[in-house]
This record gives sequence, C-alpha cells and structure tokens, in this order.
Amino acid sequence: MQRTCLDAYCNTFNSYGAMLGYHEEQSKRSLWVRSKVNDLQVEPLGKTSPLFSDLSAFAVGTTREAVDDTADNLGLAIRVDGNLYPARTTAYKSLLERARIGGTSLSKLSKEVLAEVVNACLGLYSADALLLVRDEKVSAVHSGAETDYSVLPVDELLAVLKEKLDARFPGHEFGKGYCDHSLVSASWTMPAQKEDLLGAYIRLLDSQGKSAMASKLMPGIRFTSSDTGVASAKVSALLTGGRYSIHIGNCISIDHRHQSTVSDFAVSLDQLFAQFGDSVDKLKKMAEVYLDYPVNAMTRVCKKLCMPKKAALEAIAMFEMSYGDGPATAHDVFLAMQEIPFILKSEKASESKLLALEENMARAVSLRWNDYDLAKAVSY
Repeated sequence: MQRTCLDAYCNTFNSYGAMLGYHEEQSKRSLWVRSKVNDLQVEPLGKTSPLFSDLSAFAVGTTREAVDDTADNLGLAIRVDGNLYPARTTAYKSLLERARIGGTSLSKLSKEVLAEVVNACLGLYSADALLLVRDEKVSAVHSGAETDYSVLPVDELLAVLKEKLDARFPGHEFGKGYCDHSLVSASWTMPAQKEDLLGAYIRLLDSQGKSAMASKLMPGIRFTSSDTGVASAKVSALLTGGRYSIHIGNCISIDHRHQSTVSDFAVSLDQLFAQFGDSVDKLKKMAEVYLDYPVNAMTRVCKKLCMPKKAALEAIAMFEMSYGDGPATAHDVFLAMQEIPFILKSEKASESKLLALEENMARAVSLRWNDYDLAKAVSY
C-alpha cells in the first residue's frame, strides 16, 4: 500500500462515506502555517546533501521514506517556524511565486545553487506566506495576504455538496472519487431525474438513430478542488454512461481567493443545478447545426481549444473514417471529440490532465460552429 508521504501517492474511493472520512482525517493532520516570506529558508535535499543522512534535523514525525522520496523528486526542504520539512513537488510553483522568480534555467541548477538563488530572492520580501504542511511535507507555499489564498477544506466542501444533492436530486448515486497531492475529484449521477433533465434530448437522439447511446446516458456532476493551487473548487454538469463522461458546459467555480468561504460554494451550487437544463438545451441545439465540412470544422475547433495534437489527430482520423466526406452536425463532431480524453486515458495520462482537458473541451458547446465550417482544409 502506498504511503501518503510519497509525492506519487493517489487514492480512489468507491463510496461517499469512504471519501469523506479520508478527507476529514486529512484535515485533522494538515497544518496551515503563516510566516513572513523572508523568514523562510530553503535547504538542498539531494542524496549527497548533508541533510539526507540526518533525519533528526527534520520536524518530529518525518520519516526516512519521506526524506528518500523528496531526494528522488524536488530535492529541497523548507524551514518554517523553526521546523524543517521536506518539500513536495506540488510546492515548487508556489515557492517560486513567493520568491518572484521563474524560468526554465532554474530546473537546470544543482539543488545547492537552486536553494541559494531561492533564498536570496525570498529574503527580499516581507509579505506574508501561508504554507500547507501535509503528510510530512510542505505541499504549498501560498500568499498569506488576507485577500489572497482562502482555505476551503475538502471535507467541508464535500459535506455541503452532499447536502445540496440530497435536497435537489434525491436518489443520487456516488460514482467514484479520486485524490492525489495536487487534486481531488468526485462524481455523482442522478438516475431519478433522468427523464426530467434528459428526456427531450434522449428522444432527439432516438429520432436520429442513436438509441443505443441514448439509452445509456445519465445526468451527473463532477466536483474538483485543490489545496495546492492547481484548481478552484468547481462543480461541472456531466453526461455519464458512455465510455467517457462528457462535460456539457456549465461549471460553477469558487476561487481560493478574496476571502471565499464554503458558504459561497453552497450558494453557487444552487445556480449550477438551476442551469443544468440549459446545458442540455445547448447540446440539443448543436444537433440542429449542420456542417458541410465537418472534418475541417473538427480540426479547427480542436486547434482553437488547444487539444493535444497527437490525440486530436487520431480522433479526427477516426471521425473521417466514420463520416467520410458526408455532412454531419456539430453534435456529431462534439461527440467525436470525446475520443481525445479516452485516447489520453488509455495512454495513462494523469487524472489532473484529463480533468483539465475535459473541462476545456466543454467550451465547444458554446462555440459558433458555422464559423469553423469552411471548405479550406487546415493543418494542425
């Protein structure tokens, strides 16, 4: 079983109770520490560094495994409030932001020189920092200003979301949950509301000869959040039941900034749930947008949305084999684009990359597809 201190740690959950319990325990063992930026001290932690063999130099509770893992990954430690902690890879970006430096050259420096450079820059600033110490390591070094980073505990967000689902979608079912040190996600389906939310859309698909796909569709939502600056607290509308879940546009998002609270998240949920039907209506309208050059349109839209080139070209080729030179609807093309995350998933892409991709692809629902339906071919 993976140790939670490892940078590569990840976990999946088959029930809401298991996921909530895990994050309740995680909240209890997480430490949020405020410090002045110029009081932070970075130390090299490679396998040849003096600290590597001196476990007693670290905060109480730091294990040999955490130190070894850090030496294999980021190779830095951070001293805050008199305690020294290994630094997780998730902390690197925010650490550099506090030092106000960046660039590809930094990664080419030795750990000793990198620590010197970062320390010299940290010493220039007296602003506040807010550090997250979790599972034996510093996981993030956020800005500590009052209006900058706002802590939104995942267990509290999950509890509020469950309460809202109980009230709005009785009979909802937990799909699956996932977490690593950078991201948390969970999905639910609402089978009892399938007719209310998808009835008209399913009948439209039936009329177009897509009954097999239509029969499997189920309305759902996906929740994502991050304590390390990767994502805001979000909930997106989904269609589930196929080989992949399809984001269908609407998404509520509460940034970890401007003194945002869990109550703000709760209010935004009401807005998303009220607009679920609007998202489905947009899909229905896409089925009425006929394209004369669907392969060209798909290529242009994938390029517009910056889809990963290799996977996008493979999906475009599959669509071209299916439709040839014939016409198709924007809806047909949008469904064909869903092969892109499926291809990446089969190539073992990370969960965070897949979630970001699916969310970005949902923007296609709101595009003016006729603007991309041009006879002139386009290179990717």
